[in-house]
Amino acid sequence: MTMTYALVEREGPLTIITINRPEAHNALNAAAHRELEAIFDDFAKDDSQWVAIITGAGEKAFCAGHDLKQQASGGGLETPPKGFAGLTARFDLTKPVIAAVNGVAMGGGFEIALACDLIVAHERALFALPEVKVGLAALAGGLQRLPAQIGLKQAMGMLLTGRRVSATEGHALGFVNEVTQDDVLALAREWAAQIIECSPLSVRATKQSVMLSRTLSVAEAMAAQWQFSAMEAMLASEDAVEGPLAFAQKRKPEWKGK
Repeated sequence: MTMTYALVEREGPLTIITINRPEAHNALNAAAHRELEAIFDDFAKDDSQWVAIITGAGEKAFCAGHDLKQQASGGGLETPPKGFAGLTARFDLTKPVIAAVNGVAMGGGFEIALACDLIVAHERALFALPEVKVGLAALAGGLQRLPAQIGLKQAMGMLLTGRRVSATEGHALGFVNEVTQDDVLALAREWAAQIIECSPLSVRATKQSVMLSRTLSVAEAMAAQWQFSAMEAMLASEDAVEGPLAFAQKRKPEWKGK
């Protein structure tokens, strides 16, 4: 597949995805959505890739959301089956994804970030779900994820007004993990490196268990987690033997991801 709207780099087990429409503030049209869905499909099935970072080209925007010019010209609001950018409805992805927010993250752009497991942001970044201001609603997970991540009242304050939130306020609210004045992609790489030091199967089991447990009671979740697919894979893996053995031998583990 020829990449027109996104760039993909692989650094060992790390995949870096850059939305590449800076002239449109990295807003996504139908073709860009399909391209990103294919990229995340490849990441999900590639056993050699353990962590992904998604960012935007340039310094102004991470992603400005839907290409409203496309909608205004009759192009509609088409998104692929796996959601906005092929990510927001990808509920079976157990590999971690980090959002490196380099500029404005508006509407669907903010929803991409909310669908990631970690968000790091440059101090110039701005976040908003402004759909109510243009006669729409945050239908790519914003209505659900934002209240879950920052609480009902704070989320309603953003959702009902469409107000913009700075990276610093986002950190205070709890949806941003870390803010930097420097290179946000370098910061994301640092977080990714810490994850990559850990067992990839343990990371996937942890993510899947957390996500599938959110609608269960603690007792139900603790009982159910033994049957979660990523947990079963971890417990039956060579890495589950390698980790304790490396600890006992006082050496760095050599993860195989199997």
